[in-house]
Amino acid sequence: MRHRVAHRKLGRVTEHRIALLRNQAEALLRHEHIETTVPKAKELRPFVERLITIAKRGLADGGGARALTARRLVLEELQDRAVVGKLFTEIAPRFAGRPGGYTRLLRVGFRQGDSAEMAMVELVGSEYDPKAKREKGDKEAAGRQKGSGVSGRLRAAAERLRGKRAAEEAESEAASTDTKSQARAAARQGSSGARRSSRAK
Repeated sequence: MRHRVAHRKLGRVTEHRIALLRNQAEALLRHEHIETTVPKAKELRPFVERLITIAKRGLADGGGARALTARRLVLEELQDRAVVGKLFTEIAPRFAGRPGGYTRLLRVGFRQGDSAEMAMVELVGSEYDPKAKREKGDKEAAGRQKGSGVSGRLRAAAERLRGKRAAEEAESEAASTDTKSQARAAARQGSSGARRSSRAK
């Protein structure tokens, strides 16, 4: 029986599981949102919230010995000093008046390969907007190709070829006008030189 067994094993040995949680916590604090499977997300939430609480306690001291101790406790879990600095300077002050519940878990559907249920874990109050990213991607895709499939790719290739040809024609016209103007200038200089020599005689 598994009575009072608290955490998920996630199909990993202890060292691997701890390394996974540390890496995901570091990514979440750096980017303020990550996408992972639902069991991993549920295990990540208390891990990250504990780190944020430690940072808040260190900031509440006002830079004394507790602040240094708190930073050292967080550095035991997160190796990247830039992420720890961001946690103490940006993230912990943001949650100073919030008693817990610093992360949000949003279910986003199923992964295509193995149908695992996916979730977005984000910090509460982060400015991440998935709709804006999707709209930007849709606009770029519409700008690149109006049609999909083989016909769309053929049209895009034809447009690229037309653009190259137009550029080559413009370059050749510019080069021919340059050579014509140089020939005219040389002819003018040659005729004026002949006139001068005839006058000198």
